Amino acid sequence: MPSHLHHHDDVQDCTELLRSALRDNGITLPSLGIDLPGFAGSYAVPLVALGNCNTATARKLAEALRKAAAAR
Repeated sequence: MPSHLHHHDDVQDCTELLRSALRDNGITLPSLGIDLPGFAGSYAVPLVALGNCNTATARKLAEALRKAAAAR
């Protein structure tokens, strides 16, 4: 498999895992996806674009991360 195809599968899988984990915590990042310019750039691997969110979503995300960190 060509290297760029492997990277695409990896970033796609990672994006879906993150989307699912966020959904499990009641969080939606509407702009979550693959950073398409990363495929054309000189990055070693494509990037996951987290996108923008409103302050309510940012607070929910921060709260979920704090809870996860406290549970360790």
